[in-house]
Amino acid sequence: MFYDNKVWIGKSDTENLSIIPKMANRHGIIAGATGTGKTITLKVLAESFSDAGVPVFLADVKGDLAGMCRVGVDSEDMQKRIAKFGLADAGFQYKAYPTCFWDIYGQKGLPLRTTISEMGPTLLSRLMDLTDAQTGILSVVFKIADEEGLLLIDTKDLKSMLSYVAEHNKEYGAQYGNLPTQSINSILRNVIALEEAGGDVFFGEPALDIHDWFRTSADGKGVINVLDSESLINNPMMYSTFMLWMLSELFEVMPEAGDCDRPKMVFFFDEAHLLFNDAPRALMEKLEQVVKLIRSKGVGVYFITQSPKDIPDGVLGQLGNKIQHALHAYTPADQKAVKAAADSFRANPEFDTKQALTELGIGEALVSFLQEDGAPAVVQRAKILPPQSQMGPIGDADRAAAVQTDGLFGKYGTAVDRDSAYEFLQRKAVQAQQEAEAQAALEEQAKEQAKAAKEAEKEAERMAKQQEREAERAEKARERAIASVAKSALGTVGRELGSDLGKTFGSFGKKLGGNLGGSIGRGLLGTLFGR
Repeated sequence: MFYDNKVWIGKSDTENLSIIPKMANRHGIIAGATGTGKTITLKVLAESFSDAGVPVFLADVKGDLAGMCRVGVDSEDMQKRIAKFGLADAGFQYKAYPTCFWDIYGQKGLPLRTTISEMGPTLLSRLMDLTDAQTGILSVVFKIADEEGLLLIDTKDLKSMLSYVAEHNKEYGAQYGNLPTQSINSILRNVIALEEAGGDVFFGEPALDIHDWFRTSADGKGVINVLDSESLINNPMMYSTFMLWMLSELFEVMPEAGDCDRPKMVFFFDEAHLLFNDAPRALMEKLEQVVKLIRSKGVGVYFITQSPKDIPDGVLGQLGNKIQHALHAYTPADQKAVKAAADSFRANPEFDTKQALTELGIGEALVSFLQEDGAPAVVQRAKILPPQSQMGPIGDADRAAAVQTDGLFGKYGTAVDRDSAYEFLQRKAVQAQQEAEAQAALEEQAKEQAKAAKEAEKEAERMAKQQEREAERAEKARERAIASVAKSALGTVGRELGSDLGKTFGSFGKKLGGNLGGSIGRGLLGTLFGR
């Protein structure tokens, strides 16, 4: 209850125990073994902050916090508790609280989305359980996308970007160092596994505007934002990484507020140990820094876990408001945890804190809140107040109706897939394919033209040779014709000359023969007859 301008949580034997609103952003812890009443304490705190006009965010791990949107139900047991605490005089009444349901998977609440870019490579690497080397490569991929103006909104954007970098790893490797294709392919497989775990729904748009959690109802009550985590808690890495992102995002967007009369918002992180399990040192340092500094932005953070030892010392030391339910001391380790929890309180001389921790009943707790001067009050043994809204879950039909009538349904109810890295790289790939096909066509055309030119050249050479051969044949024919004509003419001349010469020499021979014959005859006869 919000009573006397304080967040009234419980009552000791002698006094009411309340958180002073201006000290509520000094953070706090609700711890205790299973079944000791942590959920009821969380519910009472959330209702009280809502009554104070402070918006609340909480994770509903078991599904039994949804009843906040319904009026509480009276019972004999409740009447006894109301009388025991004197709540009737304080104005206790059953009532419903303004509640907004969210769900990363979009099944039991408004879809709660963020983008790959907003998550960032560090948290995304943790979500996918990447090695240090793979985390470095993923950071380079984010840097390349940023430098080239490519939006990383959903998982298909990230897959496209990884494939693109793998295809151009030599080009980018010269600038950013070795980017092995094998490592990139390994990251791709992790992205696919992340999609199977719900990342294909969680990463997208419209992304959450965290300012939408800072709403109040018409009557001034803070809206209680309930994240359905029944399915989400089955994927501890997704749950814890989302919570870490949310806290970091809140720190980034919230302006400095200084000391406020009451918080601007209060966050409750159930199953808080999951936030810190296997977290890299760099992430732990970032988380501790955020917890330390977010107080100045008017935000209170409350962790719910089984034992304070689940919280790192650097964070635990920042939690000024403590509600510690019973702890068991069955083993030496349990006994050590009980002692550590007892030692964290400012001792009360009226009882043994360590012993009391093991004796507390359901609905009882050891409580210590910060005083006006910021110092912790001595520990008190208290009984926690009952809630004013319905305890337990609500039906699916009631939840669906609450979601669809919420003022934010129009903003977040329908997913939007705008132009981003995937679409750009798809177009670029198509364009590259078209250019490659066009280039191949040009090259083929050039080859065909070169082939045609070569064939034309060969044909020209063949024709030239043929013409040369025909010219040679014509020349030879001409020469033969000339030779034949010359021979024929020479023959005619020779015959005519031979005939004339024959006649001349014949006549001459006759004369010469006659004269010669006469001389020879006369000589011969003279010899014979002795002249």
